[in-house]
Amino acid sequence: MWPFTSPPTIPVLRLSGPIGMAAPLRSSLSIATAASAIERAFAASKTPAVAVVINSPGGSPVQSNLIYRRIRQLATEKKKKVYVFCEDVAASGGYYLAVAGDEIYADPSSIVGSIGVIAASFGFVEAIDKLGIERRVYTAGENKSILDPFRPAKHEDIERLKSIQTDVHEVFKGIVKQRRGEKLNDIDGDLFSGAFWSAEQAAARGLIDGLSDVRTKMRELFGDKVRLRQIKLQTGGLLSRLRRPMIAAPSFDGDDLSSMRLEFAEDLVSTIEKRMLWQRYGL
Repeated sequence: MWPFTSPPTIPVLRLSGPIGMAAPLRSSLSIATAASAIERAFAASKTPAVAVVINSPGGSPVQSNLIYRRIRQLATEKKKKVYVFCEDVAASGGYYLAVAGDEIYADPSSIVGSIGVIAASFGFVEAIDKLGIERRVYTAGENKSILDPFRPAKHEDIERLKSIQTDVHEVFKGIVKQRRGEKLNDIDGDLFSGAFWSAEQAAARGLIDGLSDVRTKMRELFGDKVRLRQIKLQTGGLLSRLRRPMIAAPSFDGDDLSSMRLEFAEDLVSTIEKRMLWQRYGL
C-alpha cells in the first residue's frame, strides 16, 4: 500500500495497434510515435511505478525492440517498477513489448504469446503468364531481386530468409528468457513455437504473472484513492493531416493529385495488412 497521506498518481501508457505499420486515420506504433509519451510517463509522477497497457498483435521486430529498450532504460534510470496489462491481445511484437514489464497481467480472455517470426507474401507467376505479361527486372547485384513475387521461388532465397528469421527469433527468445527467467515453464515444448494462448494458459507457462486489469491492480497496490493519469502517444496518420490548419488555400496540380492517390493507395494496403494481422488472433 502507498505509505503517504496524499493519493498517488500512476502514469498509464497505452500502446495499441500493429507495430511499425502505418494506417490511415491513425499513426503507426513505433519508437518515433511512442518515445515522447514514454519519457513523459516516467517523468509524470514521483510514484515509483508506471503502468503500461498493451493491445497489439505485433509487427516490426525492430520497432518492438526499440520501444522495449526505451522502457527498460527509463525504468532503470528512474528506479521505477513497470506493470504491464494486456488487453485483447499481446502477441508476437505485442508480447515483446509486454516483457518490458516487471510484472505482466492480462484479462481472462486476452490472447498472449506468439513468440516467433513470420514473413508472408503472394506468388503471381501463373497469373502474369495467363495475362500475357512479361516481367522485366534489371539489377546491379545478383541477390537484389530475391523473393520477387512475380518469379518462381528459389530454394536458396527461401533458405536465406529463414536464416534471417532464425536470428531474429533467437533475439526474441533471449529477451523473453532474460525478463521472465525462472517463471517460464515448458521451455523445451511449444513455448517458443509461435503458438498463442488464453491468459490462463499463458499464466501456466509463466508468460504472465496473473489475471487483472490496470485499475484493479493499482488500487490493490496503492489504495482505493489512487489516480490513473493517461499518457497519450503522438498522433498522426491521415486524419491528423486533414485536421492540420492551412496557412494558405491549397491548390492541386497533376503532381499533387498523383501524390495524393499514391498516398491513399499505400494507406489502403497498410489497412488491409493491419486487418489481417488482427484477424490472425480472431479479432
